[in-house]
Amino acid sequence: MSNSSDRLHFTGNDAADRFLVEEPLALLIGYALDQQVTVQKAFSGPLELRARLGHLDAGRIGAMDPSELDRVFRDRPALHRFPGSMAGKVQALCAVVAERYGNDAGRIWRDAADGPDLRARLKALPGFGDMKVQGMLAILARRLGVDLPGMAEVLPTYPTLGDVDSPEALARYQAGKRAYKAELRAAAGPPRA
Repeated sequence: MSNSSDRLHFTGNDAADRFLVEEPLALLIGYALDQQVTVQKAFSGPLELRARLGHLDAGRIGAMDPSELDRVFRDRPALHRFPGSMAGKVQALCAVVAERYGNDAGRIWRDAADGPDLRARLKALPGFGDMKVQGMLAILARRLGVDLPGMAEVLPTYPTLGDVDSPEALARYQAGKRAYKAELRAAAGPPRA
């Protein structure tokens, strides 16, 4: 089931897609940014953030003046639809990576004892709820070759970004996600006055 890829097909930009595999912190930041923007925008963010800062160092980002990081996120084009909020989330994430994992985001999965331990480590990251954790587990196992005892038991059984292995697969994933959200809206009925 597990294979290892030299890129994730999330952005349409070869450099950004490779950066997500080369730099574990980039993958985490991309996933943190993956809300209320397209997958392409979210996962292009880490490469752009590195270009703007001149580095992608968790300890340095975690220790930045929050107003300076906010400015970096707001510079046009903004790194996210909600740049201020996301600057804070990324800074909190980076601080945890620096403090708990010796400034090496890859240790989150390299040092995990098993699948449940990895799930707990991801769940403890700021901004990583159940959906993000499930998506990250699938990416790590299905795209990046992370193979731990008990991993199969913690993997999602529904489609996630971990199933995306080509630009076409990303298009199918996004179409399915839009259809699912439309179905949820229809089931909820019209808004009440």
